[in-house]
Amino acid sequence: MSIIEVSHLTKYYGKSRGIEDVSFSEEEGEIFGFIGPNGAGKSTTIRLLLSLIHPTSGTARVFGKDVMSHGPEIRRDIGYLPSEVFYYEGMKVIDLLKYSASFFDHDCTQRMHELSETMELEMNRRISDLSYGNKKKVGIVQGLLHSPKLLFLDEPTSGLDPLMQHKFFDLVRQENARGVTVFFSSHILGEVQRLCTRVGIIRDGKIAEISDIRTLQQNNYKKINVTADGLNPASFDLPGVTNVVAENGSVHFFFKGDINAVLQKVSSMKVADVTIEEPTLEEIFMHYYE
Repeated sequence: MSIIEVSHLTKYYGKSRGIEDVSFSEEEGEIFGFIGPNGAGKSTTIRLLLSLIHPTSGTARVFGKDVMSHGPEIRRDIGYLPSEVFYYEGMKVIDLLKYSASFFDHDCTQRMHELSETMELEMNRRISDLSYGNKKKVGIVQGLLHSPKLLFLDEPTSGLDPLMQHKFFDLVRQENARGVTVFFSSHILGEVQRLCTRVGIIRDGKIAEISDIRTLQQNNYKKINVTADGLNPASFDLPGVTNVVAENGSVHFFFKGDINAVLQKVSSMKVADVTIEEPTLEEIFMHYYE
């Protein structure tokens, strides 16, 4: 079942482009990565799905319901961590979280305390006394305290130290294991690669690619390194070979196509070492942006 369905969604701010003709879907229980550099349209897409802004054209459905017609009803089951968090500075953390919990029709007290303990959040401090990282922790607890069915995370780890990032990833995996669908927007590709099964790449407001991470890597080029006696880089002048670099008795290059062509060539050499690697998500991403 599709939790999110987006069809030809477009948003212009006056003459400025937000997103153009964006279409994708996310299935129930999935962790979907949404990647692109700052300004590509990630936050605009999330705000449209939350019906915080109105589209210029196109449609979006969450839980099978149109986001514009059923916004308040849909948002009861959504958790949202924006990329930038702003709060009433004079409030204490505990008062802010209780205020947030009061919007929901079930008791969130136990969950609120569990999450605060996990994120090592000091409940009695004032918001104005918190660092940016600690304010981000408040946002994480606030986004999860009502046990949402769908979680939107927009650049969630900015401001968190590496140890807290690790705890946060564990928390997201736990939420997902109990059935929460996660929409994970980031420009940090390693995060997406660690957490997500499927990924959408957005470029200049348009979808460049949607694929599961394994297929994206397998259908892309391979990185190949060959070390052999008397190696001549010209030996690898084959269709599909690019970026050939020779150094220290080794040749490394990118290859896309039938790997047997390269293996056949290698088998005729006196080889000391061969490595064939999948590209990282980062290298694939740069391929879409070059």
